[in-house]
Amino acid sequence: MSESERDERHRLRMQRKKAVMDEKIAQAQDEHGLLLVLTGNGKGKSSSAFGMAARSLGHGLKVGIVQFIKGARSTGEETFFRRFPEEVRYHVMGAGFTWETQDRQDDIAKAQAAWAVAVELMSDPGIALVVLDELNIALKYGYLELEQVLRDIGGRPMQQHVVVTGRGAPAGLIEAADTVTDMGVVKHAFKVGIKAQKGVEF
Repeated sequence: MSESERDERHRLRMQRKKAVMDEKIAQAQDEHGLLLVLTGNGKGKSSSAFGMAARSLGHGLKVGIVQFIKGARSTGEETFFRRFPEEVRYHVMGAGFTWETQDRQDDIAKAQAAWAVAVELMSDPGIALVVLDELNIALKYGYLELEQVLRDIGGRPMQQHVVVTGRGAPAGLIEAADTVTDMGVVKHAFKVGIKAQKGVEF
């Protein structure tokens, strides 16, 4: 097959694909706040959520962020988003990874305090996107009740988006979500002895 024939074949294939995509876009006319869940053992769940936060800021929208587990060390995303105090309400509510804290009752108390802040953010129609970072971990360990969490998320303003991150998203949350991404591991540098590094892991 000549290059010109390949080019023409490609053009026709993309033309058919465009027709399909245009039809799907034309049918997708509903618009309301989404519940997005980013879970799985792979890297990038929080990074994806913070990317959406940055994207929202780019559109002039306000953002609320609650970190449920992280908090023992400062992160690049916290330092960055705190540059926008009028646009971003950033709350670090955890005391660090559960294997570091080793205090279940304190972890429960901190998770419940974090949830109270999350509910406050989700009651504000002026906030377009709420990131609930590592909420799945708090649910996995039973620090919060899934039913109450789902009720509170369901009661948010109609146009507000909520992004939940963390491994082990419970089935009920996955069922309630509009979009779910399960990030898998192919390779990870930590497994061969490379430590977490600024700008990549924190």
